[in-house]
Amino acid sequence: MPRPTAAQLAYGSCTVIFSTLAMLLLSQTSSGLGIALITLSALALGLLVAVTVPLPTPTPSAAAPTPAPAPAPVERVPVQRETASVSAAAAPEPVREPAGP
Repeated sequence: MPRPTAAQLAYGSCTVIFSTLAMLLLSQTSSGLGIALITLSALALGLLVAVTVPLPTPTPSAAAPTPAPAPAPVERVPVQRETASVSAAAAPEPVREPAGP
């Protein structure tokens, strides 16, 4: 039997506590038999709530046949092109001027 999850324990416990208080306040019973009956019914209700809390879905087992995975698309990376840097374009080229008269 699998162990209960934290959600099952929390929901079941809250159900037992709140339903016991509500039934005791609404019935206004003071006899021992009435209190025992309310307590047992609250425990049964808490167990029912804890069992019906949805469980996490199990992962598929290895025994189950799985379809072959589709091939992954090839990621195309654009080629990085060499560009002139800003500093090279801004640097002036040496200019030869004739000497003055």
